[in-house]
Amino acid sequence: MAEVIGERDGILREELLSFRHFVVETHSLIQKEKNRKFYFCRLPYQNVSHIKEYAGYIRDRFESFVVIGIGGSSLGARMLFESLTETNHNLKKKPKIFFLENVDPEKFKSVLEQIDIKNTCFNVVTKSGSTVETIANFSVILSMLKKELGDNYRENLVFTTDPEKGFLRKLGNQEKIKMFDVPPLVGGRFSVLSPVGLLPAAVAGIDIEELLAGAKKMDLVCSIEEHVEHNPAYLIALSHYIANMRRGKTISVMMPYSEKLSSFVDWYRQLWAESLGKDGLGQTPVKAIGTVDQHSQIQLYREGIRDKIITFLHIEKSDVDYKIPEELPEDISYLSGHSLHEILSKELLGTKAALIKSKVPNITISIDRISSYNIGMLIYLYELATGFSGYLYKINPFDQPAVEEGKNFTYALMGREGYQEKLEEFKELYKEKYKIEVQ
Repeated sequence: MAEVIGERDGILREELLSFRHFVVETHSLIQKEKNRKFYFCRLPYQNVSHIKEYAGYIRDRFESFVVIGIGGSSLGARMLFESLTETNHNLKKKPKIFFLENVDPEKFKSVLEQIDIKNTCFNVVTKSGSTVETIANFSVILSMLKKELGDNYRENLVFTTDPEKGFLRKLGNQEKIKMFDVPPLVGGRFSVLSPVGLLPAAVAGIDIEELLAGAKKMDLVCSIEEHVEHNPAYLIALSHYIANMRRGKTISVMMPYSEKLSSFVDWYRQLWAESLGKDGLGQTPVKAIGTVDQHSQIQLYREGIRDKIITFLHIEKSDVDYKIPEELPEDISYLSGHSLHEILSKELLGTKAALIKSKVPNITISIDRISSYNIGMLIYLYELATGFSGYLYKINPFDQPAVEEGKNFTYALMGREGYQEKLEEFKELYKEKYKIEVQ
């Protein structure tokens, strides 16, 4: 706030309060849109018994589970897996969980080398049913499954896609493959609390009912609209908007002091960037991990261009910790008796103080521990903050026209029917001016 770091970089309380009427009006609009644009707000209240039942079947039947998807069809599921399971899950438990996202043959090979394809369930996830990377990876896997299993290949597949249209839905209906629905009114980056994220999470042994319970709690917390300071989603949105539009903070850094939350930042980056980066507006989300990036990025954050607002994620308690021995050489004796998690927390405090000294605006979100309930709260918090931010910027946070353009050029380059004009446009646009070849 301005009283701490000054008015050039900090936010005045009066600025927040000046949005009071806007917040009340927008809150009312969001409530009315919960059956349309803000349908993701209804996901915490769904019945997930069918997801849990099928996940139990997969756990009993298969040694490995591979999610084939990209972007919103995989980032949320991977975030849940990496945040809420043991770091060495695949070394200790079954089914092993893998993600085939990019069309990178080296990654593809590495996953194949770790699984027995006959004992692996492949969850193909694409809302449209035609995402290039997903369908390409799936096509290769499908050929392998048919070769290994013959007509029984269907038992090793489960699709998560649009309930009515798209290639994947058509194929699933024809071949009688098990399918789960992506709610039509929920975009990919807002779909983690649908079967897109919940099925892989349940297969991994994550308590998805607790996940949804946390989201419900945050929905209740964010039902307050009279006082912006009491609504964490609107407060996050307004703080970033004011910092961006009135203080020139064009970069939003998220820095968890827990490596298990590394993938949470990957999920946040898509949510914030793809939703709000439109019409010359929005912030660039940047990932940093404490304490690792204290040694690689804090120099820039403190003394570089003053264009950043930083969000710290603080975990108050760790489920595991290690104490430093009492008997240490005198030069490092100050560490005696402390624990690794304690040092991690002190490092966060030290970094915050250094940033405050350099007048860098920063926000801290503290949770008592990493749990399904708390991650559910964080997911809903940032989804709602993103949706609310759309009203602040006067843009649609639920579309991604610039992404579609790149896909269309890809279709043209791959020879897809109906994209000849795009191919001609590509040839006009893409002209290399300088090219250096080193022999």
